[in-house]
Amino acid sequence: MSRSDKTTADSAGAAITERIEDVDVSAEMQGSFLEYAYSVIYSRALPDARDGLKPVQRRILYQMAEMGLRPDRGHVKSARVVGEVMGKLHPHGDTAIYDAMVRMAQAFTLRVPLIDGHGNFGSLDDGPAAPRYTEARLAVPALAMTENLDEDVVDFVPNYDNQLTQPDVLPAAYPNLLVNGASGIAVGMATNMAPHNLIEVVGAARHLLAHPDATLEELMEFVPGPDLPTGGTIVGLAGIKDAYESGRGSFKTRARVSVEAITARKTGLVVTELPYLVGPEKVIEKIKDGVNSKKLSGISDVTDLTDRTKGLRLVIGIKTGFSPDAVLEQLYRFTPLEDSFNINNVALVNGGPQTLGLRDLLQVYVDHRIDVVTRRSAWRLARRKERLHLVEGLLVAILDIDEVIQVIRTSDDTAQARARLIDVFDLSQVQADYILELQLRRLTRFSRIELETERDKLLAEISELESLLGSKQAIRTLVSDELAAVAEKFGTPRRTVLTEAKPSIAGATAKRNAAVLEVRDTPTRVYLSVTGRIARVDAPADGTEPVDQRAAPVLRRSKHDAIRGVLDTTSRTEIGAVTSLGRLIRFSPVDLPVMPQTSIQLAAGVRVADYLAMANRQEKILALVSLESANAIALGTRDGVVKRVTPGDWANKPDFELISLKAKDEVVGAVQGADDDELVFIASDSQLLRFPASSVRPQGRAAGGMAGIKLGQDATVIHFTSLSAEVGAAAVVVTISTSSQVLPGTDPGSAKVSDFAEYPAKGRATGGVRSHRFLKGEDTLALAWVGPAPARAVGPEGSPRALPESGSRRDASGTPLDAVVAAIGAPIA
Repeated sequence: MSRSDKTTADSAGAAITERIEDVDVSAEMQGSFLEYAYSVIYSRALPDARDGLKPVQRRILYQMAEMGLRPDRGHVKSARVVGEVMGKLHPHGDTAIYDAMVRMAQAFTLRVPLIDGHGNFGSLDDGPAAPRYTEARLAVPALAMTENLDEDVVDFVPNYDNQLTQPDVLPAAYPNLLVNGASGIAVGMATNMAPHNLIEVVGAARHLLAHPDATLEELMEFVPGPDLPTGGTIVGLAGIKDAYESGRGSFKTRARVSVEAITARKTGLVVTELPYLVGPEKVIEKIKDGVNSKKLSGISDVTDLTDRTKGLRLVIGIKTGFSPDAVLEQLYRFTPLEDSFNINNVALVNGGPQTLGLRDLLQVYVDHRIDVVTRRSAWRLARRKERLHLVEGLLVAILDIDEVIQVIRTSDDTAQARARLIDVFDLSQVQADYILELQLRRLTRFSRIELETERDKLLAEISELESLLGSKQAIRTLVSDELAAVAEKFGTPRRTVLTEAKPSIAGATAKRNAAVLEVRDTPTRVYLSVTGRIARVDAPADGTEPVDQRAAPVLRRSKHDAIRGVLDTTSRTEIGAVTSLGRLIRFSPVDLPVMPQTSIQLAAGVRVADYLAMANRQEKILALVSLESANAIALGTRDGVVKRVTPGDWANKPDFELISLKAKDEVVGAVQGADDDELVFIASDSQLLRFPASSVRPQGRAAGGMAGIKLGQDATVIHFTSLSAEVGAAAVVVTISTSSQVLPGTDPGSAKVSDFAEYPAKGRATGGVRSHRFLKGEDTLALAWVGPAPARAVGPEGSPRALPESGSRRDASGTPLDAVVAAIGAPIA
């Protein structure tokens, strides 16, 4: 580097000396860059390992404490806080201060928020309102971070203009760095630390205090992994252990998702917890992009139902025929429902950046707290000794108060009075000054008692503090006890579930994905109960045992509900439901609740009216039919009309009419059967008619049917069915009589069970034979049913009802019942 000086003259002739200095640009840039890097690393981006705070965060908490913004006082404008911090401690701009303040107030960012914000402090998808619109004060846990600052527990350093002082570090009554984590980008280095559970971290710190040689494995028994503010599930724990050993590692977080019935016929994935720092809008955007690019299949819609009452609720609709679990695996692969978190535990230790493992982080914090408690105890000891010195001086003065007053009165000035008090009573200058400032109202006998009590208390406290400071183990025990109190006060249960990673079931290619996503078309049996519930039982995966042989014994033991109809089909095949209005509704059983083969309960099914989204609640589902069978569907109406519908004449629409009903007429029964079956009508006047199905010519869907049974005056059909010769041989007839003058459902009535074989066959359109003799006061049948024995009766809520033993004559009267029977159904065949 060379230097040259030269002299020139200005316009006035005065001599001016110019100094020109040649500088190496590369050296200058290197030095300037290092100064900038040093400033960013030490003064802005990295947290201190002791209190877990960056300088701006520490200054915000300290300044708010100085402003008296305690939790028990009102909020103040955030702009006021920002202004105070910027003007006194942090001259780097209001935006940086407000951003740091907002982060400390967000419950979805910090595990234990330090700022109590009032107003819009942002969300995972949106930023906060301007500081002039929001208000803030310290949260209760922030008091534990700033407590005892006036007791010389930490060093204070000058602020940026040397006019004020600020704490170099906060006392931090709990391990804030581990509890709340940190993130920051410096020059040439960065930090990214995950939040943890306060109770778990305190437990590990206390164990380290009690066992200074504790291993990482022992500490991980207390801290098994991060505990994120937004919950979720961490899959794979190997990366976490790496981070706890070396300070660097990674783990994957998955959203908490449940498979729920959105409607009776539609299944969806309900997201209630998202990975750390992932917002619902980001998830929705990625799902839409994945659907549009064909990466995601089987998703019908996405709805965000999040509110302040129930919290996060993101509903992802699944298309019919797709497996929710397989769709969820795809969502984990292609959307932020599964997100990675890279741990990089870089923090300042003794003024320099270091990468720390779990044990190192706990050790730095424990050493800090031991130093804080030691300094606090020493300060308190000094203050109590100072106070004891004054109290002892006051006691001397009170004992000889008259002489003290005489000495003061005979002195020319304060200096002479002080000197004479020191000389006469053997006092120190501090004690003499204190006596000179004494108020006369303190010179009472009661004040002496108070002083003596205070002296004794001070002596006890001084002894305790000296004992504490004389024992390192006592200080460690006190630190441990204080940590336990903080954990009890601020600790909350773990939110994040820790699991080992599960293998993805989604394939690597689009073709394999499609095969996995779609529900396998397996044999299944669909059950319709008499109380209107529908469910299915799938065949065993190995095909070694038919579904009916496995399900039947279990369902026989079930005491709840009874069967109205059963249909063997496959899970993806369309079937039909026949209604009381003569409609056939097409649907697939793929989304029906699947009852386990080992424990089948009909009550676990869904209401068929809800599953089929039937708007008319007066319309009832009477039967389940196959759309691929060659057998015709037989229908019987309340007015005695019978019709058999031609197989294969099905409209290509979701629902269509099977019969053209007359006004006020309705279908009371529907059965799919062969030509050699028998059709059975039972009327309200107890007449039963059975005749061959072959006597009813099959008709098209638009036909209105033909005469089935000849009804008596005011009589209506209450039951219609079809029986094969095999079933009819062992079938029974159940009839329940009552009076037409009582309200339906209030009179139990009288029941009779007789063999179907006792009823002779008659021709179609005849009146049949009597099936029940009415007792006195009875004039109608409330219920009737024909089917395989034993019949099962249930009450209005599906609970079982007892029926008389079978074997009664066909025209006998019934046996009084104890409770009302709402429906009668078949057992499981």
